Amino acid sequence: MLSLRSLAPLAFALVLGLPAVSHAQSFNDTQKSEIQKIIKDYLIANPELLEEMSAELQKRQAAAESEKHRAAVQKNAEVIFNSPRGVVVGNRDGDVNFVEFFDYNCGYCKHAMADMLTLMKSDSKLRVVLKEFPVLGPSSVEAAQVAVAVRMQDPSGKKYLDFHQKLLNGRGQADKARAMAAAKEAGLDMAKLEKDMASPEVNATLNENFKLAEEMGLNGTPSYVIGKDVVVGAVGAAGLAKKISEARCGKATC
Repeated sequence: MLSLRSLAPLAFALVLGLPAVSHAQSFNDTQKSEIQKIIKDYLIANPELLEEMSAELQKRQAAAESEKHRAAVQKNAEVIFNSPRGVVVGNRDGDVNFVEFFDYNCGYCKHAMADMLTLMKSDSKLRVVLKEFPVLGPSSVEAAQVAVAVRMQDPSGKKYLDFHQKLLNGRGQADKARAMAAAKEAGLDMAKLEKDMASPEVNATLNENFKLAEEMGLNGTPSYVIGKDVVVGAVGAAGLAKKISEARCGKATC
C-alpha cells in the first residue's frame, strides 16, 4: 500500500507534473494518479503545511544568501573596511565595523543617516565607514563626485560628516549644484574642491565602491556591512543595533 511517507521524494514532482530526479521504484500511470490524489487530498485537508513549507524555504534561502554575503565580505574585507577611499566618521579604533553604502537621492538614506547618528552617539566603540554608491541616476553621480572631493581635502572626516548631513537633509534632488552649496556651507575650500573633482581619484573611488557592491550582490541603498554580515535596506536603529551586538559578542544584546 502506498503511504505519504514513502511518496515524499516524488510528491510535488508528480503533483506539478515535473519529472522525478531519482526514486527507489518506478510508478505506472495508475499509481501516479493515485499518488497525485493522495497528495492533493492531504494538502487540501492540511493547507497549513503550505505555509510551513514556504517559511522553511524562505529560511533556507536566507541562510544561503547570508553565507554568500559572508564569503564576499571575507574575500573583500581589506577594501571594505580599510580602503583609504572610505570615509571613517566613527571611532577609528572601534571594535565593530559599520559600513554604509548610500545614495544622496535615496529617501530611505535620510532615515538611515538619523539611525547612524543615533548609534554613533550611543556606541563610542563603533567604527563607521561611509561609501558613496550613486545608483539613482546622473544627479546622484554628480553629488557623489562632489562628496569624494570633500573627502579628499578632509582626512579627519569631520567636515565630510557635516557636508553629508546638510546634503541628505536638504530638500529637492541632490546634484552637483546642491552638493557644492552644501560643501561651501560646511566650510570646504571651493577652489580646491573644483580641482579635486577633476582628479582620477574621484572615478576610482566610485568604481571601487560599485565593484564591492557587485561582489556582494548589493543593488540598492542603504546597504550595510556590519562585522561579517551584510544588511540590506533601512532596517531601523534597533535592527542595526542588534546586528552590531551580534558582531561584537555573538548575540542580539551584549
